[in-house]
Amino acid sequence: MYRWPVKSLRGEKVSAALLDHRGMAGDRAYALIDERPERGRKRLTVRQRPEMLAWEAAYPATCDGSPEPSGPPVLYSASGAAWAWEDPELPAALAEEYGVPLSLRAADGQQDRGPTVLVTFEASRRGLEEETGQEVDIRRFRPNLHLDTDAPAFAEESFGEGATITVGEVTLAVVGDNAGPCIRCTVPSWDPYGRERRPELQKHLIAEHENKFGVIMRVTAPGTVRAGDVASVSA
Repeated sequence: MYRWPVKSLRGEKVSAALLDHRGMAGDRAYALIDERPERGRKRLTVRQRPEMLAWEAAYPATCDGSPEPSGPPVLYSASGAAWAWEDPELPAALAEEYGVPLSLRAADGQQDRGPTVLVTFEASRRGLEEETGQEVDIRRFRPNLHLDTDAPAFAEESFGEGATITVGEVTLAVVGDNAGPCIRCTVPSWDPYGRERRPELQKHLIAEHENKFGVIMRVTAPGTVRAGDVASVSA
């Protein structure tokens, strides 16, 4: 399981997470806002600044092990320096790093397709490796849940309205706007640290898989998911 506290920064691998109407609690709950006049205060993303992947964000550990983040994340620069989200000097430090005037915004549901959960499958990751002859790090695709099931590779490409996945006490479904097989942007062509680009990876997805990888779902029965929970798929 992966959580990405700040949109387009590297995130954290977690052992437990709360899934509810927000998607995964704390996922993309923070964002950097591009203050250039021509950008209209849109969120800054890897598509504009791949070097954003050099920074990491993670929530402080909770005393009781709660799957709900207890407060804002801590950001870590490429050099390892830690910055509290509330640090008044953080916007200037990020602006200098990326060459863009920035402000910070906290708001739930800042996923590209609304408050959703992105699910990927190990069979599809392995299938992509076999097809391309190169290693594929699943973090390129920035999923929330990565499942190892007995479904064949790329089965998610055919998931339609009503397809469900049950993980532990949580049920996810392909329902509502923008749900279904995930049409990928250019972000997976970058390695998880933003150091090297493989444009041929997306070209392969476009040519062989209609640019689909993973599936976007909404939570229809909320609860806590833990690493190792049994998952079942009904498509």
